[in-house]
Amino acid sequence: MNGRSGDITAIDGASGNVAGTIAVGGKLEFAAADGKGRIYVNVEDKSEMAAIDAKNLSVVARWPMAPCEEPSGLAMDTEHRRLFAGCDNKMMAVIDADSGKVLATPPIGAGVDADAFDPGTEFAFASCGGGDGELTVVHEDSKDKFSVVDNVPTQRGARTMALDPKTHEVYLVTAEFGPRPEPTKENPRPRPPMLPDSFVVLVFAR
Repeated sequence: MNGRSGDITAIDGASGNVAGTIAVGGKLEFAAADGKGRIYVNVEDKSEMAAIDAKNLSVVARWPMAPCEEPSGLAMDTEHRRLFAGCDNKMMAVIDADSGKVLATPPIGAGVDADAFDPGTEFAFASCGGGDGELTVVHEDSKDKFSVVDNVPTQRGARTMALDPKTHEVYLVTAEFGPRPEPTKENPRPRPPMLPDSFVVLVFAR
């Protein structure tokens, strides 16, 4: 995913050569694959999802994600063909991977970045690093019904996430932060600096 140029580079796994480039447009965020030749990617600045034909390297559908705004994280339940997108306006958009219809929008925390889905527990996760940080856990009660079961306190900035489907553990990373620098013309939205020796890996389990 090339966020700045708005395209996707396809690389041949056998040769390592570039197989082609898919022009999508917009600010691309996370992607998810269904294992059957279809790839889905969030287009953050357009609040839409693009469906990609991985074989023909082409965009086959574009779906508006309203009421979801500025989607970032994306995960998929490939069995039930449900997509879970983390939205900047504090919701998780659950989307039908065949029709593009938004089926549900359970609430999540602020500052979402990544999403994950655990097929073993049927939990969808949204790592939200805003405020003091929290991990929202949504259960797939059925393929069309979804409920928030917990908002687990984490730590400020804990947005990057990995899931181990064997142990069902969720991993987040963050650090302690110093004061935010004053905005400048060159950097109008500066990020607060990470403090030395404060990096941590947070592990969550049932």
